[in-house]
Amino acid sequence: MIEAPVEAAEEEPAEITSDVAQDKADEIPAADESTPVVEESDETAEQEAAESEEATEQPEIKIETAPADFRFPTTNQTRHCFTRYIEYHRCIAAKGEDAPECNKFAKYYRALCPGEWVDRWNEQRENGTFPGPL
Repeated sequence: MIEAPVEAAEEEPAEITSDVAQDKADEIPAADESTPVVEESDETAEQEAAESEEATEQPEIKIETAPADFRFPTTNQTRHCFTRYIEYHRCIAAKGEDAPECNKFAKYYRALCPGEWVDRWNEQRENGTFPGPL
């Protein structure tokens, strides 16, 4: 006697769920043919691909400072800055304006020296009153 009601109970939920699924399927509106769902995803994929290409094409910016110099072991790097400025201008005077070897000295002094100092030193060089040995 117990087995018969269990089998009947198992059959009823199966019928109920199929009825509910069919009712919900009737409630969902059919997709409009005028909505370009596939086209939007294609455009989005193209935009993402274009953005990733732009990101890879841009050069990587590498932030560096002058390397440690055993001549200037203290925290105060004022003399290091001044020395690199002088080294750059000596290199330019010896090898010419377009010498690629001098670019490293330019990077070093630009990384170490405040811009106001460099501007003042450039003015002093133009006037002939620069205090350092060039």
